[in-house]
Amino acid sequence: MALREPSTFADTLDAARRGDEWAISLLWTDLNPRLLRYLRVRHRDSVDDVASETWVRVNRSLSRFEGTDVEFRAWFFTVARSASIDWHRGAARRPNVVGNLDFVPDCTGDDDPAEAWIDTIDAKGALALLGRIPSAQSEVILLRVVAGLDAERVGQIIGKPVGTVRVLQHRGLRRLAQLLASERAEASDMAR
Repeated sequence: MALREPSTFADTLDAARRGDEWAISLLWTDLNPRLLRYLRVRHRDSVDDVASETWVRVNRSLSRFEGTDVEFRAWFFTVARSASIDWHRGAARRPNVVGNLDFVPDCTGDDDPAEAWIDTIDAKGALALLGRIPSAQSEVILLRVVAGLDAERVGQIIGKPVGTVRVLQHRGLRRLAQLLASERAEASDMAR
């Protein structure tokens, strides 16, 4: 089977439903980096497991999805959120395993690996800061910024009105700015 570029999202979706590798690869390439960033805040040591579970669930339900690329992204992150919630519920019943698996960035495909590494460090710092604000605020920011969803779709995913989503986003961004200013002040004091 020859690789080809799809003419529309609907073509890609149809091909993915048939199991065409090129289509699955396009969906994976577009969504998996966003998924991993979203999950890193919610799951420090089980990101890959929850991401895998998300993709399994998406694969099982792909034939039932109907909609545009934006609706697909919203549906995808709804599935991811559900997998995340289920993982947390299951974790309460699983024995605690001690371990520290640090994230190793995947820098393939970038023209300048050093620049990609710097970008990854900045992203890791931002994700770490997101982990220090209330979870409702961080989830809204992740879905708005990382997943690229509008406030209405985020509200649908988390079950809150659009106004609440905007308030959570505003408060979360304000809190992140305060944390960043505090960290910069501490770094400046230490440099003296």
